[in-house]
Amino acid sequence: MRIASEGYPFIAGLGTAAVVFFATRHPAGYAAGGVSLVLTMFCLFFFRDPERHPVQDPRAVIAPGDGRIMEVTEETHPMTGGRVKVVRIFLSIFDVHVQHSPIAGKVARIEYKKGRFLDARDPRAAHENESNSILIENERMKVVVKQIAGLIARRIVCHVRLGQELRTGQKLGLIRFGSQVDVYLPMDMEVCVAPGERVVSGVSLLAMSKK
Repeated sequence: MRIASEGYPFIAGLGTAAVVFFATRHPAGYAAGGVSLVLTMFCLFFFRDPERHPVQDPRAVIAPGDGRIMEVTEETHPMTGGRVKVVRIFLSIFDVHVQHSPIAGKVARIEYKKGRFLDARDPRAAHENESNSILIENERMKVVVKQIAGLIARRIVCHVRLGQELRTGQKLGLIRFGSQVDVYLPMDMEVCVAPGERVVSGVSLLAMSKK
């Protein structure tokens, strides 16, 4: 299993702490070492980066994040210039937190916004929390992926740059420790998921173009 590079400092630091605590050969040191070891194992689990093999269908929009569908709705989005369909995905601390590009296309815009750190399940989180929005476009569609920080997630990592050409399933970035990923789709897309369903980043079909 691959580990996302963002996890290395946590894993190395906690692993080193465990060794130091155990080396004291003191009951308190053993206790602290045990806690550090458990946290090290958790970070290895949390920062896992499994390989994904998305379907390369130009009509398909693939889920950019692992998790559970919270909501499918409609709203106006400034990056697309009009009404869009919105699919919100909640990522618990047990989900893979690496995001993948839902379509092949060019990064047309990246917009980072500072904000609050409400629980990702709070309806206000999508609009008030710290976030990073990535507009990806090709000849068929424009899709926005919004990485949203949560109550525990305090760090959004974006791996792509403006003007970069992406393939479907290419890594976009990572959010640390519980979060939300929203996907903004053209109104003529057929959404293939419903609230409560689980999706796998880079694999699950989220929507399909009718064109």
